[in-house]
Amino acid sequence: MLTIRELKTPLIGPIDLTLQAGEAVAISGPSGAGKSLFLRAITDLDESSGHVALDGRERESMLAPKWRRKIAYVPAESGWWADRVQDHFTETADLSGLLQQVGLADARSWEIARLSTGERQRLALVRALQAAPQVLLLDEPTSALDPPSVTLVETLLKQQLEANRALLIVSHDPGQPERLGARHFIMDKGCLSAAPCEEATA
Repeated sequence: MLTIRELKTPLIGPIDLTLQAGEAVAISGPSGAGKSLFLRAITDLDESSGHVALDGRERESMLAPKWRRKIAYVPAESGWWADRVQDHFTETADLSGLLQQVGLADARSWEIARLSTGERQRLALVRALQAAPQVLLLDEPTSALDPPSVTLVETLLKQQLEANRALLIVSHDPGQPERLGARHFIMDKGCLSAAPCEEATA
């Protein structure tokens, strides 16, 4: 279980949220509302105050690399540090199956430069799953995908939920929360709720 209490940065919060294993939560809201900043704060990529814990263990009690393996953040635009796709992955038993599930079975031999935005999104998701995280934080993971590819990714995400992984997804797709069986929240002016709220203060 991911527990967030009074999480705050100069631009968002305070935010309270509890995410159970095997549960999906979706967040929507206008651009600039703080959705991506919220995910970054959970992952401890930006300085924040408040309480964040996984299964009762405080974030501060873990080294950052270990925390980020357990709480995997996939930004809207992921980083790529080598020329070829295969150099970004560990050859594990599940890699071929994961690539096939997102429609990119042959992608390991490709050059990063040839990838479309949608292909990069799908590969970033596979890369995150290779670390077997307990929680997935996904920022617009299907925004650049055509409908068939959206279906592939959502099928994979449902399988992750069935495997007891928790999912926190930022999405502008109005139908995505329902398709994933997610609890749905709105973020407005740095505040997370079921409806717009007052602007967060620093």
